[in-house]
Amino acid sequence: MIREIWPGTRDLADADLEELYSYPADPKWLAVNFVSSADGAVTVDGRSATLSTPADRVVYRLGNDLADVVLVGAGTALIEGFEGGQPDPQAAERRRRHGLAPIAPVAVVTSGRSLPPDAPVITKATVPTIVITSEAAPADLRSAWSAAGADVLVAGTDTVDFHAAVDGLVARGLTRIDCEGGPHLFASLAAAGAVDELRLTIAPLLVAGTASRIAAGAGLDPARLELASVLVEDGTLLLRYLL
Repeated sequence: MIREIWPGTRDLADADLEELYSYPADPKWLAVNFVSSADGAVTVDGRSATLSTPADRVVYRLGNDLADVVLVGAGTALIEGFEGGQPDPQAAERRRRHGLAPIAPVAVVTSGRSLPPDAPVITKATVPTIVITSEAAPADLRSAWSAAGADVLVAGTDTVDFHAAVDGLVARGLTRIDCEGGPHLFASLAAAGAVDELRLTIAPLLVAGTASRIAAGAGLDPARLELASVLVEDGTLLLRYLL
């Protein structure tokens, strides 16, 4: 049982969790989801799945099920084996109750060559994947993404402009944005001031090694976070911060 320990103290039913992890829809809300070990690692052997706990999987699914779109970096999409949104009766019912489309599309951020046109996140998606890139991406590659079924969103000239990228999603009616990493995408979004909420799971594991932390790459002035809620289950901490 997932239990809230701040700001209240209560056991949470599914309806409580849905309310807690829902997205404000107007004008947009971008929540970033990460799981980390207690010592700050975001991967084991290059993947995050080993860190995930049953409680983390509950809130991870809520983040996906209640979003209009799932935003992810190309490297994370390939490493974690993203295949786009797939039909799921439980998710479809939850999304129907919240007035959402049956399946949330995936939006993949790439500078260009890191995302081949035959990537499963494009070719196996049930609804068209949105590829977010810049004008610097070769025209023939952009055409190949489109030919493979993707909706190509060009945002920025030399590099991806993250304000323009988010505006492009909002213009498509996708205002509830669930970002699932990786660390470089999170840092870039945070530096652009585009993040509204951080949903961070602390798994009760020690990893050590050289794994990255949840934000890496682009630097920014230390940003003050407002703690919104703390949940716990079997040693796993589920934290929500507002930016």
